[in-house]
Amino acid sequence: MYLGRVVGCVWASVKAAGLVGQRMLVVQPITPDRQDTGKRIICLDCTGAGAGETIYWVRGKEASFPFLPTEVPADTTVVGIVDSIHLGGPPSSAPPVEAVPKGRGSAPRKGRRC
Repeated sequence: MYLGRVVGCVWASVKAAGLVGQRMLVVQPITPDRQDTGKRIICLDCTGAGAGETIYWVRGKEASFPFLPTEVPADTTVVGIVDSIHLGGPPSSAPPVEAVPKGRGSAPRKGRRC
């Protein structure tokens, strides 16, 4: 699994039959300390992630597993939304890096647009 940040959505009026009804997001891969790394990618979304959220994603055959028994032609899929990231070191040395902006931690995910 890899960390990333949702930076946009993809709207397609024509796509493969297996992708009909699936959300596609533009994701910027990041390091654990939230620095951009690599090129942006397109991921299917099975979580309802919104713009600006820190997520984790998978690639390869596992990218199609969240949609079973439907077979989707997916190479990358968002499989989780990150609440917080705790980097190494003693707990008292620094507060955790918050991945969810203040006030959004308890907001419902359904219906949120990217």
